[in-house]
Amino acid sequence: MSDKAVSRPMKFPYTFTAKIAQFPLKFYVKNNWIWRYYFIALAVSTPVFYKIHRLVNSPENVARWAEIKRKEKEAAHHH
Repeated sequence: MSDKAVSRPMKFPYTFTAKIAQFPLKFYVKNNWIWRYYFIALAVSTPVFYKIHRLVNSPENVARWAEIKRKEKEAAHHH
């Protein structure tokens, strides 16, 4: 008898870890278009979202937003 444990996949992987271990990721990446283009879309869209984030959170825009909120709060107290 060898010291190595016999390793074989479970007939039905009932634990979450076993399900992850037996998931055929290579098959899905190869045969499903969404997996192939996901990383391309992520790489293309990340700089766009970064620029939007910088624009929205610029000091001028933050100060403008605070002024708008201050005026709204003032107007709400008058009613």
